[in-house]
Amino acid sequence: MSRIVLGVAGGIAAYKACLLLRLFTEAGHHVTVVPTPSALNFVGEATWAALSGNPVHTQVWSDADQVPHVRLGREADLVVVAPATADLMARAASGRADDLLTNVLLTAHCPVLMAPAMHTEMWQHPATVANVATLRERGVVVLDPDSGRLTGADTGPGRLPEPEQIEAVALSLLHERVAASARERDLVGVRLTVSAGGTHEALDPVRFIGNSSSGRMGMAIARAALLRGAQVRVVAAAITAPVPGAAELVRVVSTGDLAEAMAAAASDSDVLIMAAAPADFTPERRSDGKLKKSGDEGLTVRFVQTTDVLKSLVAGRCDGQVIVGFAAETAADPEQLMELGRAKLARKGCDLLVLNDVSGGAVFGSADNAVTIIDRGGVVDSLAADKNLVAHRILDAVVNVRKSH
Repeated sequence: MSRIVLGVAGGIAAYKACLLLRLFTEAGHHVTVVPTPSALNFVGEATWAALSGNPVHTQVWSDADQVPHVRLGREADLVVVAPATADLMARAASGRADDLLTNVLLTAHCPVLMAPAMHTEMWQHPATVANVATLRERGVVVLDPDSGRLTGADTGPGRLPEPEQIEAVALSLLHERVAASARERDLVGVRLTVSAGGTHEALDPVRFIGNSSSGRMGMAIARAALLRGAQVRVVAAAITAPVPGAAELVRVVSTGDLAEAMAAAASDSDVLIMAAAPADFTPERRSDGKLKKSGDEGLTVRFVQTTDVLKSLVAGRCDGQVIVGFAAETAADPEQLMELGRAKLARKGCDLLVLNDVSGGAVFGSADNAVTIIDRGGVVDSLAADKNLVAHRILDAVVNVRKSH
């Protein structure tokens, strides 16, 4: 169980912090909510206390004998501020300590994550841009806000990321290696495209052949890359996992669609990660009308091979481009799995291959994954962990390949 301080600044998005608080507590973490005085205009103290099971204070004068303005920051394993308003970030950047939350920020030795929420003009104002840069230089992890509907009728960048996305990023920062990468923002300036989900190959207007991929691994990679400063494009087939709002999204259906979209994306991408699960076969002919039963007869469908998307990307790669493939295999034992992985890496020609055993449907739709990352020299990394952590380890390998180019 980790000790999390959840700071809440005074913005309309404060109501979403209630959902984030519930996610943290349901995951077994001890959460202390520290709202600013203005945040209580949106969500009352009783709500925070009831949802967290802990007392709630806004000023340093409450429970002064326990010195909360020092103790909370020192004892926390993680501090998350959501929403982080322009005012809160300005005060934090200037080192102000005029309420309990800003005192906590000055005394925290743990990872600090801020999830901004404000109108587009405020987010893009030079003062906010400078404050965000200052906070990041000091090691604070500041998420880029989502683009979308804001308060009122306006839309644009400045929307608070969804609670599930903030939770995934926040909990990944409990791992020291991830926190260090997030602070370093080692992918700033890198254009990264990741594919995700399973393709659908149409049999007729209402039926298709598909697979069990949820897209969770691909979305974890997208989140991790955004956290580390990359410009991220997601090419998504059928997915059940939410897409990070700060990523560019391209929707596809079939393996043919995926091949076209990835080829287009490759022209301006520094890194290509093929985490999608494209179908290897597609019906030779798609029926124009719905296929119907005919007595007791079955159905015979002839399948043909689809485009080898990964191999095509390698064949047309740009100079310095890093390409990562995935191999979801079924194997009798680890030795056979590695043999299959090495053969696929040689056949495809990509820089890295992320290998996992999906025998019995393992990993599909799961929060966890067990992978072995290999290159032409052998095993680069191997771990079984939450997909958010796995995503960062994959990106660690990508960063190392880029350094060697």
